[in-house]
Amino acid sequence: MTARAVTLLRGSLGLVFVWFGALKVADVTPVADLVARTVPWLDRDLLLVSLGSAEIALGAALWLGRRLRWVAAVALAHLLGTFLVLVVQPQAAFQAGNPLLLTTEGEFVVKNLVLITACLVLMSADQSHAAPAHGRARLDQGIGTWPTTGGPGNRELR
Repeated sequence: MTARAVTLLRGSLGLVFVWFGALKVADVTPVADLVARTVPWLDRDLLLVSLGSAEIALGAALWLGRRLRWVAAVALAHLLGTFLVLVVQPQAAFQAGNPLLLTTEGEFVVKNLVLITACLVLMSADQSHAAPAHGRARLDQGIGTWPTTGGPGNRELR
């Protein structure tokens, strides 16, 4: 079940990245102006194509599943950047300046907390399949767990 869940999470997160990235590259995304106003010192067209291309590459990398910990970490960093909207354009994210009352744009940004959490899950899933580092035991192999045989006084670690 866990392996399937990780695969489904990689697939769905990859789809979101590819889809949103393609919308940016094609300049048909509804958030183009929001993104451009968040970093006004960058050229709008170059910014959209660059972000969109990066998102497509991240999505494809998530689908491939290679170096998942690193890919998810880069995706996480990218998603953290979306929170700039809350700092640079609070009037676009909050109704009447109240941080508890989100606008549509604010909700669009804050929902990225779920995507960030998905990246963290993928990072930890990839880490659990890594080889033990410096003699640390892997719990999923039964090393470092309490033995299942022996009497109640048997507390020796395997």
